[in-house]
Formats: sequence, C-alpha cells, structure tokens
Amino acid sequence: MFQRKKKKPVSKVILNFIWPSIGWKRLLRFWMIRISRLPGSVYSISAGFACGAAISFTPFVGLHFILGALLAWCIRSNIVASAIGTAIGNPWTFPFIWTWTHNLGLWMGFDAERIVSNDDSISEIFFDKAYEAILNFDFILIGETIWPIIGPMLLGCLPTVIFVWFLFYFLIRALITYYRQSITENNIH
Repeated sequence: MFQRKKKKPVSKVILNFIWPSIGWKRLLRFWMIRISRLPGSVYSISAGFACGAAISFTPFVGLHFILGALLAWCIRSNIVASAIGTAIGNPWTFPFIWTWTHNLGLWMGFDAERIVSNDDSISEIFFDKAYEAILNFDFILIGETIWPIIGPMLLGCLPTVIFVWFLFYFLIRALITYYRQSITENNIH
C-alpha cells in the first residue's frame, strides 16, 4: 500500500547506505527514537545495546549478532537492542577497531616476534591463506598465519569490550531516560 511506484535503482540504494540522503544527524536521531521505543525497561534496552556494541569490538566478524544476542540473553537484556548495537561495528569502524585491539594486544604483552613477515599483506593472509587453510583443515597453517594477527586482537579486545560496554550502557541509558521523560512531559501539558 505504501510502496514506491518506481523502485530506486540499486546504485541509489547502495549510495544511500554509504552516505544517507537524510543526513547523519537525522539518521542518528531516527535510530535513537527507534531504540527508545523498544519495549522494555531502560536497563534492558541500554544493556542490550551495550552488549551489541561491545561484541562489535571482538574479532569474530560474522558472529556479532549471535554473540551479542547470547550475551544479552545471559544478562536478561533486550536482544533486539543488541542487534541494533552491533551496527557500531561496520565497514567504516572495523579498520579502527581492529587496529586498536591489535596494537593494544601487542602492548599488553602478546608475543610480538610471531607477527607476520613484511612480504605478506593482511588481506593476503585473511583472504587467501586463511581461506585455503580452513578449507583444507590445515591447523598448522592457521596457527602460523592467522594466530599472529587474531591473538593480539583477542587479548586487546578484552579490556576494550568492558570499557565499550560501560560507555554505551550509560550513554544509551541517559538518552533513553531523557527521551522518555520528554515524551511524558509533552503528554502531561
């Protein structure tokens, strides 16, 4: 009933995904209102969002939705909010997140001498060697090529996940409380 007569071309859809036509400020406001209208307590929604955002700082790409939902379920928070929170990890933020967690893991004392040689690029390791090693169940090659990168990231993501959880929990909690109070005040007057 409320569909377009002419569908948008795929190029417009992709461009709108990369750079929203409504603008970043309006998009963020839209998502904040959507999150605030989720059913549940302020704790449930903010803790769920924090779970999704925190899990986005782990190197388990492809499992963020599942791990975020599992963590949200464990602490009895909103699973839908955790799915929305995983949007913190996206193609724009992953390079920064991965660089941060990798360097933090090295700084925390991961064995830096096992890092990959300079002739191998990270994309070659992940997309060529890792794919080949996983398909062939070659655990020695996995240990030699993937572990020097994933290991520091796993170590570095531990304090980062805890910090990010608390950061987003208190941020989203304050925003939801403010939004719900303003709605209540508008309905009273």
